[in-house]
Amino acid sequence: MRKSLTALAFGTFALGITEFVMMGILPQIAMDFGVSIAQAGYFISIYALGVCVGAPLTAIVCRRWPLKRILCMLVSLMLTAALCMALCPTPEAGHTGMSWHFWLMMLFRFMAGMPHGAFFGAGSIVADRLSRAGKSSFAVAIMSSGMTFANLIGIPLGTLLTSLLSWRLVFGFACLWEICTLIAVVRWIPRIEPLPDHGIRGEFRFLKTLAPWLIILATILGNGGIFCWYSYIAPTLTQLSGVPASWMTLVMVLAGSGMVVGNLVGGKLSDRVGPGHAGLTLECVIFTSLLLIALFAHNMWLSLMLMWFAAAGLFSVSAPQQLLLLRFSKGGELMGGAMIQLAFNLGNAIGAYLGGLPIIESDPQTYHLPAAIGAVMALLGVVCYTVFCRRYERKRR
Repeated sequence: MRKSLTALAFGTFALGITEFVMMGILPQIAMDFGVSIAQAGYFISIYALGVCVGAPLTAIVCRRWPLKRILCMLVSLMLTAALCMALCPTPEAGHTGMSWHFWLMMLFRFMAGMPHGAFFGAGSIVADRLSRAGKSSFAVAIMSSGMTFANLIGIPLGTLLTSLLSWRLVFGFACLWEICTLIAVVRWIPRIEPLPDHGIRGEFRFLKTLAPWLIILATILGNGGIFCWYSYIAPTLTQLSGVPASWMTLVMVLAGSGMVVGNLVGGKLSDRVGPGHAGLTLECVIFTSLLLIALFAHNMWLSLMLMWFAAAGLFSVSAPQQLLLLRFSKGGELMGGAMIQLAFNLGNAIGAYLGGLPIIESDPQTYHLPAAIGAVMALLGVVCYTVFCRRYERKRR
């Protein structure tokens, strides 16, 4: 089982680098493609759109495939997209505006996002089936740990590589890593029989009940609340909290360490008290962290400490959410497992938008407001979890 989970973690590590490194290399990407920072931000949005399209498409087209075959196909698509991004041509120096090179890169970013949600969906089913009794959440957390280690190690190194040499090396490294992932999946994951085929409608039938919607809504609100604040963490810490700009690489490593610890703690807690109650407890941690950040953002050391807890909260709910939706999507497990990633990315987009509304760039004193909005969203997430636990978790236990 350990080798199988390692192979899955390799895949989520590659996905983490491909998705999140764009935020750190945006200025260099914008310069090379001759577009503004805001226009280069479309590369982030189009990835999320790829996630939303790829997950249901995979559930529909590949629902009769063995799970190992699905994973191999998804890793192959990840590899192809990374190679295309690494080799994507750029316009001549001095060119400005969205040229065909820009739109070609947009296509490649869309391709890169397509396997994201589906990989988590298929991988969660594999982790659940291969885990020992009572250890399903921790197995899913091990799979998700690749994403947290990407934030801890891969993304800071990718940003450094870009500043010293070229952003193409980041996607070149992703290619090499995905080759290793494909070999690991082929060698270490056993053949698992296809899921029962309930037809295309059957893949979505679980959405007729309230339980999955409560989980999806809690995911959108919790992750959206974090991203209200996290999307603007750099200006908040440097302009309001007084953190020196030269510290930011180390600060992001600190945040990454919180994600690693939170992910593993969330998995352990979920196996001990049940994923619903674990999700409720951890959502309360997210709400409390964001509320305290809004109140004490002007204090540098308190801000850094609270940042660690908020970052830990972001990934601590990942395994419980993934397992909950898997359990409440009978007949459509592949779609249910992928749905959490759709909710996660939708929450990111909504949170980043809402968090930016109250900010006045000329007034650093407004940078505490995104955390306040995030706290309100997280509180609504607590309400969703409370309703879920009272209606469903106690019955299951």
